Amino acid sequence: ITAAFEALYGGGETGIIASTAAESFEAVEMLRQVNPTRYQLENGAEYPRGPFGRAMLQVAQLLKADLGTEIAFVDVGGWDTHINQGAGASGQLAGRLDELGSALAAFARDLGDRMADVVVMTMSEFGRTVAENGNAGTDHGHATAMMVLGGGVRGGRVAGRWPGLEREQRYEGRDLAVTTDFRDLFAEVASRHLGVAQLEAVFPGFEARAERFPGVMG
Repeated sequence: ITAAFEALYGGGETGIIASTAAESFEAVEMLRQVNPTRYQLENGAEYPRGPFGRAMLQVAQLLKADLGTEIAFVDVGGWDTHINQGAGASGQLAGRLDELGSALAAFARDLGDRMADVVVMTMSEFGRTVAENGNAGTDHGHATAMMVLGGGVRGGRVAGRWPGLEREQRYEGRDLAVTTDFRDLFAEVASRHLGVAQLEAVFPGFEARAERFPGVMG
C-alpha cells in the first residue's frame, strides 16, 4: 500500500501536496523503524482501551524512540452529546471524560522523567451549552475549557478569569462566555516551551503579546 501511494504522490511535482506527501512517507518510515510490537510500557502505565488510548501510546512510543518528534496531534471524537448525555459520573459524557483523563494519566506515567521536556494541551473547537436541551443532552456552546500538563507547567490551578453562569453573565444569555483567546495560550506554549520567536508566522493576522499570556508556563 505504501509503495502505491509513493508512486501516486511521490513524483517530482512541487507544492503543498508534494511536500505533505514527502512528510507523510517520512512519518510512515519512522513508525516502521520504531517497531510497535516491541514497545514496553513503563512505570506501571495502563492505557485505556479505545482509539484515544492507542493514539497516546503511539505518541509516547515516538517520543521514547528519540526520532526528533517535536509536535504530535491526536484527534478525539465522541463529544457531540446532543442526546442522553448522562449526569455525574455516569453516561456517555462521563465515559468520554474518563477515557480522556485515563489516557493522559497513562501517558504521563509512561513517559516518567521524559515529561519534563513534554507539554500536552487539550482543546475543543466548540463548547457545550450551560442548560440541558429537551433530549437530556447539551448543544454546541460558545466557550470551553483547555488543559495543559507537563514540564514547566504551573499546574494545580485554573488560569484565566471565570465569567460566571448567571444568565446575565453568559454569552447571549445562553453559553459560557469566552475570557481567554485560545491563541494566547497556544502562543505562550509555542514561545516559552518550543522557543518560537516569530509568533506572527504561526498565528497570521493575530498579534500575540506576552502580557495576554494566561501564565501557564513557568
